[in-house]
Amino acid sequence: MQTMIDLYTWTTPNGFKVSIALEELGLPYRAHAVDIGRGEQFDPKFLAISPNNKIPAIVDDEGPDGKRMSLFESGAILLYLASKTNKLLPSGDRARWEVTEWLFWQMASVGPMLGQAAHFRRYAPQPIEYAITRYTNETKRLYGVLERRLDGRDYIAGEYSIADIAAWPWMRNLEGFGLSASEFPRVAGWIERIASRPAVARGTAVPKVERPAATPEEVRENLFGKKQYERS
Repeated sequence: MQTMIDLYTWTTPNGFKVSIALEELGLPYRAHAVDIGRGEQFDPKFLAISPNNKIPAIVDDEGPDGKRMSLFESGAILLYLASKTNKLLPSGDRARWEVTEWLFWQMASVGPMLGQAAHFRRYAPQPIEYAITRYTNETKRLYGVLERRLDGRDYIAGEYSIADIAAWPWMRNLEGFGLSASEFPRVAGWIERIASRPAVARGTAVPKVERPAATPEEVRENLFGKKQYERS
């Protein structure tokens, strides 16, 4: 019987990173929806594999020593899957570290800064001009970093890799941050190249959600309100 990876995820940029990687790598997996808007990330069964109550997380019945292993944090999962298959991560030391540094760039800068920009632009109960300006400016700076990086390259580290898979779900919506393709033409081309990949289309359709969405009040309370801290 073929072993499968269990993926616990939701329809967010961090979730899409892992479902895209699994599709690109051709690894068999089962997707389990964890509706973070409804607070399902606080379920004790989920916390047993993701103690930081964040998606995504995976359980691999065939871990490095042939035993069951759970893993949380999207960057760690991408490194694990790439190492498991010897794909999407170069074998040479120099190229491997180049991919790794850009993966960490996404984890340390793109995710946190774009996440804050999205929060203050869309979710904050009252508009806070300082916060909107601060994080929108930082978002624009990061798009500029990628624009310069893509000069003479189709992908972040030369060949398509987990560095692209990590950054693309966060950076694919220029307009959502008040930016335009004319400002960042290389980034816009990179977004289109990755979006055209069949595995990316499949990965961004995971998980399938067939239930009513949580209300904005539920989402705000479970992600940013007191429930987040009472249950942690």
